[in-house]
Amino acid sequence: MKRTITKSMIVVGILMLIVGCGSSPKSTGSADSESAANLLEKIKQSGMVTVGTEAAYEPFEYIQDGKIVGYGSDILAYIVEQLGVKVEQKDLPFQGILPGLEAKQFDFVATAVSITPERAEKYGMTVPIADGTVAVLKRKGDDSIKSPEDIAGKIVGTQLGSGQLKALKEYDETLKKDKGKGTKEIKEYVAYPEAYQDLANGRVDAVVNTKANLASILKKQPDTFEMVDTFGNKMWISWVVRKEDKELLDFINEKILEMKSSGKLAELQTKWFGYTMETPESDYLPQ
Repeated sequence: MKRTITKSMIVVGILMLIVGCGSSPKSTGSADSESAANLLEKIKQSGMVTVGTEAAYEPFEYIQDGKIVGYGSDILAYIVEQLGVKVEQKDLPFQGILPGLEAKQFDFVATAVSITPERAEKYGMTVPIADGTVAVLKRKGDDSIKSPEDIAGKIVGTQLGSGQLKALKEYDETLKKDKGKGTKEIKEYVAYPEAYQDLANGRVDAVVNTKANLASILKKQPDTFEMVDTFGNKMWISWVVRKEDKELLDFINEKILEMKSSGKLAELQTKWFGYTMETPESDYLPQ
């Protein structure tokens, strides 16, 4: 009960702050596209781009030595360089990222967002930057979980408001239908580090996240965790812009594909994940 109340209070507080800030003018004005032909030109003219990031999602974006680093940060650095502007990066809990975009608190979302039908209908989703298919993380040596379906009857953690939560709930329903029993409980966390800590301490039996994220955790804590296979449909991770900012979306897509064509994207994937991923260049949005 304490965990649920705390989580709800945090999320409500985030949303209230974003809505309140959305009613006040920004000092930079970079997220207000009304006074320019389009947002991309506005950014270039102002010399500043503002992005929203959740810097608690290693290895995509996280804090190291007081700075935001990671796979996504390296991609952002390339895109900002191509824009020829400075960047202001706002670090928010994931639950405030998309509401913040809608409230025009930043120009676009430069953080890992799973592509879902609901999001694709509401926002502009860039070409994928990574494979976002979900997998299961367990404590090393826990032989009670050998495949994804073994989470039936277990306490499983994942992130509040995430695509992974949606995938887990869908898989839970499949388990109930096919096996007659779903998970014992799905615990929702504001950020993943707490979920990993609870898994290590035995408060949850497994954590569901993307295979890419879990591969990074295993690199750092191979004696603590093990990864079980993926489950559910293939998922992709991208960045997000507002629907009306098509010129900005096209620019970001062009630069991501440029990085892919040159081999730079694969180089960054090897650096941060330890392997490369095949990602589509078209037909990646849910129908």
